[in-house]
Amino acid sequence: MTEQTLSTVSGVRMQQEGHLGRIILDRPKRLNAVDISMASGIKAALQTWRNDPSIHTILLESSSTRAFCAGGDLRAIHDCLKAQGALAAYELMKRVYDVMLLLADYKKPIVSFLDGVAMGGGIGLGGHVRYRVVTETSVLAMPETAIGLAPDAGGSWLLARAPGFSGLRRAVTGGRMNGAEAVAMGFADVLVPSASLADLRETLSIESAEHVFARLHSQPESLDVQNLDSCYNAPDILRVIENLKAEGSEDAQEDLEALSRACPFSVQVAWSGWHRARAASSLHEAFTLEENMVRHMVARPDFAEGIRARLIDKDNSPAWGPPALAEVNEQEVQNCFDK
Repeated sequence: MTEQTLSTVSGVRMQQEGHLGRIILDRPKRLNAVDISMASGIKAALQTWRNDPSIHTILLESSSTRAFCAGGDLRAIHDCLKAQGALAAYELMKRVYDVMLLLADYKKPIVSFLDGVAMGGGIGLGGHVRYRVVTETSVLAMPETAIGLAPDAGGSWLLARAPGFSGLRRAVTGGRMNGAEAVAMGFADVLVPSASLADLRETLSIESAEHVFARLHSQPESLDVQNLDSCYNAPDILRVIENLKAEGSEDAQEDLEALSRACPFSVQVAWSGWHRARAASSLHEAFTLEENMVRHMVARPDFAEGIRARLIDKDNSPAWGPPALAEVNEQEVQNCFDK
């Protein structure tokens, strides 16, 4: 099969292989953290191939087996926040969200190989396309509460549609999913061995994606993704914590530890965001809810502090404000969803 490299921009390679248009994320040292340049490269490829009759399917993949995309480029957002202010940082993020929706709405079938790490913005890029593939090496999560944010990039839409309260649990704790769990949770469609991705790519260059995935359709194995559901079926997060303490299992203890490390304000916003996304009628409506939330959240000190503590100084000792869940002002939480 002849492969033709059509263009290379910062962080993205664009190649054609038969009837397959390949968008290859290529920032391996940054685990393909998506920045405005990468988003622009993806957009350019989609525009180029929209009316190209030789391209039947688009494949969104990584040049590295380590990560599909570990999330947004938080360092770049932090630099913008410090230099130009919260509104400029939000606008930077909004431009990336727009590309995520472009991927979700694209008329030609798009396939994503969510091999390796796919978190946050990585879910935004690859989690809303028509066919989503995971492997035994996949690690998916929406870990925003650890940095003073809440699930964005359409993550709230997926979390709100996961079985039972399993999505709410992962929204507030940032809990990870393996490939099989991602299928069971509705974050992916098929689980295949990572060693088979090259063959799958070649098949997609010859056959229609519809026919390929009709054969690949996988029934997720019976997984207890709703573990601890009874704990999260509660009127508020404080009651959840009481339930987890009473439940006493190792999983419950892990959730308690995750909640103790997370930004208290973010946890409350994630809780509210999940319930709001549950009532949303479309992915676009969920994105609108999230974008209103993000515009408010990036202006709060917690966001810059979370990035500083987790990614810049790496002391993992953020000074959250307020420091405890019980001290979070509920009206401030609800204000985050106002226009």
